[in-house]
Amino acid sequence: MATQHTCFIAGHAKLPQGMAAKSVFDSLTITAEVDRKYGVILEASCTLATDHGRQYIHDLLKGISLRTELAEAEALIARQYKGKATNALIAAVQDLYRQYEAMLEGNEEV
Repeated sequence: MATQHTCFIAGHAKLPQGMAAKSVFDSLTITAEVDRKYGVILEASCTLATDHGRQYIHDLLKGISLRTELAEAEALIARQYKGKATNALIAAVQDLYRQYEAMLEGNEEV
């Protein structure tokens, strides 16, 4: 679905000790294809250890606008994801937002 109207960004956060994904990755990464103009997450993936966890985060974030709904994304994760990676997921979404903002600042044509 990649087009000139989307961008691919990644947000990173440190994983807590004791997580299955920690044996494979040092950090948690959320990647997203985002609509440049409105900041809406079209597709999202993350480095959680299980397919089910990755799909769940995709489903939570898809349709969220980084431009206007960052707090909603954080609240959804805090309310609905009950695992050791909760804080890392929230931090990765915040970093995803920072990457989106940096992309906007570097691009006059959005």
